[in-house]
Amino acid sequence: MGAPSAWLLFLFDMTIPCPSGTLPPPAGSTKDVSRLNLCFSVNLTSPLNLLRVFVSQLEEPTLTFPFSELDLLSSQCDQVGGATEEGVDLPSSLHPTGMHTSGFGCFPMEPEALNLSWISKMQVNQPAVLRRAQQIQARRTVKKEWQAAWLLKAVTFIDLTTLSGDDTSSNIQRLCYKAKYPIREDLLKTLNMHDKGLTTAAVCVYPARVCDAVRALKAAGCTIPVASVATGFPAGQTHLKTRLEEIRLAVEDGATEIDVVINRTLVLTGQWEALYDEIRQFRKACGEAHLKTILATGELGSLTNVYKASMIAMMAGSDFIKTSTGKETVNATFPVAIVMLRAIRDFFWKTGNKVGFKPAGGIRSAKDSLAWLSLVKEELGDEWLTPDLFRIGASTLLSDIERQIYHHVTGRYAAYHDLPMS
Repeated sequence: MGAPSAWLLFLFDMTIPCPSGTLPPPAGSTKDVSRLNLCFSVNLTSPLNLLRVFVSQLEEPTLTFPFSELDLLSSQCDQVGGATEEGVDLPSSLHPTGMHTSGFGCFPMEPEALNLSWISKMQVNQPAVLRRAQQIQARRTVKKEWQAAWLLKAVTFIDLTTLSGDDTSSNIQRLCYKAKYPIREDLLKTLNMHDKGLTTAAVCVYPARVCDAVRALKAAGCTIPVASVATGFPAGQTHLKTRLEEIRLAVEDGATEIDVVINRTLVLTGQWEALYDEIRQFRKACGEAHLKTILATGELGSLTNVYKASMIAMMAGSDFIKTSTGKETVNATFPVAIVMLRAIRDFFWKTGNKVGFKPAGGIRSAKDSLAWLSLVKEELGDEWLTPDLFRIGASTLLSDIERQIYHHVTGRYAAYHDLPMS
C-alpha cells in the first residue's frame, strides 16, 4: 500500500466503505484532491491524528449523488417498473439560496403547504431499490484506524435509548451517565481522543421518565438533549387529544426532542390530507422542541407508501423522519432507508430545506452502524453526517462499538467485566 498520508488524502474524497474489490487510488495518483478541506498542518501519517481529524466535522462538504433518481422512482401510476424521465422532476442544480437546515442547532422546521401533486403519481421501482440495497450489504467494511475513526463518529449519532416497561429512575441515571461517557476514558486517551468531548447525540426515554433524565444529565453537568417518544407510542392508536397532551407534558418536563408516531391507518387508506393535518398539530404542540416523525415503515404496506408518508411528514414540518419504533416485526431496513433518503433529497431539491434521517430498530452491531453511515454519505453526502441531520436510534449498539474500540486498542476482545457499563 502507499504511504499512510497519501491514503488519507483520498479517504475523505471517497465513499467509504470502499466497494468490494476496489481500493483507494495509490500514492502518486493524478486524482484531483483540491476540494478536500482538511487541516494539513496535522501530521496525517499518524493514525491517532487521523482519528482526531476524521471525528471532527469536515468543513464545506460536497454533496455527491452517485445514483440516478430514475433508477428508483417511477412516475407511472399503474405499474412498478423502469422509470422514464417523463413526469419526474429532476432539477439541474441544487437550490443556491433559501436553504434551511432543520437541524438541532437551528429553529424547528416550518411546515410547507400541502402539495399532493408532488406524490400523487409517484411509484417506487422496488426491484431497483432491492438491487441498491444489495450493493450496500455486499460491501467490505473498513479496517484498523479507519474503522476506529468511523466508529467514534458513529457514537456521536446515537440516540441512546431505553423504552422498557421496567425502566426506573436508576436505569435512567445509568443511561445518562453512559451517554456522557460512551467510551472508557483510558481507551480514548490511548487514541488521543479524550479531550474531544465525545458523547452520544441524545438520550431517548418514555414521557414519564423525562424528568429523571433531565435531573440526571443536570447532575452530571451535561447538556445532552433529552428526547421523548409520544403520541401513543408505539401503536399511535389513542385519541388525538390525548396524543397532543402527551407531547405538551413531555416538553414541559424538559424534553427538547419529541419522537412521535403517526397513525398508520391514514397511510394505508390514503388519507394524506388527514395525515398532514395531524402532523401539523404535532408540530404546533412541540413548540420550540424538535419533531422527529416515526413512520413505522414495517406497517405501511409498500415502499410507495413509505415515500409518500415521508414527503407528507416533511411538508408538515418534521425536523427528522424516522424509520421505526423498534417494536414492529420489521424495523430499519436498507430498502426502506433508500426510499426515505431519496424522499429527503427530493424535498431538499424542491424546497431547499434539509430534513434529518433516523433509522431505528435492529441496529445492534458496529458493522451495521458502518453500513448506515456509508449509505447516508452516498445518498446525501457528508453534509448530512452530523448529529443535526442524522441519528441512529439504538439501545445495544453502543456496547458493541465500545467492544470494537477496545479490541482496536488492546488487540483482544473485552471480557464481560472489562466494560461494566455496556
